Amino acid sequence: MGVLSTIVVAFWVMLPAYVPNNAAVLAGGGRPIDGGRTWGESRLLGDGKTWRGTAVGTAVGTGLAVVLNAIAGDIGSVLGTTLPTFPLAVALALPFGAMCGDIAASFLKRRTGRRRGAPFPVVDQLDFVVLALAFAFVAAPGWFRETFTIEVLAAVLVLTPILHVGTNVIAYWLGFKDEPW
Repeated sequence: MGVLSTIVVAFWVMLPAYVPNNAAVLAGGGRPIDGGRTWGESRLLGDGKTWRGTAVGTAVGTGLAVVLNAIAGDIGSVLGTTLPTFPLAVALALPFGAMCGDIAASFLKRRTGRRRGAPFPVVDQLDFVVLALAFAFVAAPGWFRETFTIEVLAAVLVLTPILHVGTNVIAYWLGFKDEPW
């Protein structure tokens, strides 16, 4: 697989994990997962992590995976590469893992004294990727090994921070976020 095909496949297989956090922001509000509980002097997670956002983000990512399955052959033909399809377990695991990764990062932020929205370099860019990949591996180890080759994983690790920073800046400019990171 050439470099361009590797990047295309990396983007394709991560789309169900890339989209959920954005969908959760748009769904906004609702009951916080931590119910307002604290650990020490800070909240466990904060108001930004809600049951509604987690459910909507997971549903949107899963729905996207289903749509990608339906168009994989046609899009792959246009792009001149074979695009993988998502087993149902992975279609659920990638977005739910992404949401859990973001929740875990929020927990770490609170434990390190960072407030909601404060930058946490590297963690902010890769938190959701780590758990999305872990959940996908647990859901379908064979599919994972076949799909996430070393080259595809490397592309994900390079591509994700670039996309993360770019989409956050755009969301900030559009007024969806209070800070550009």
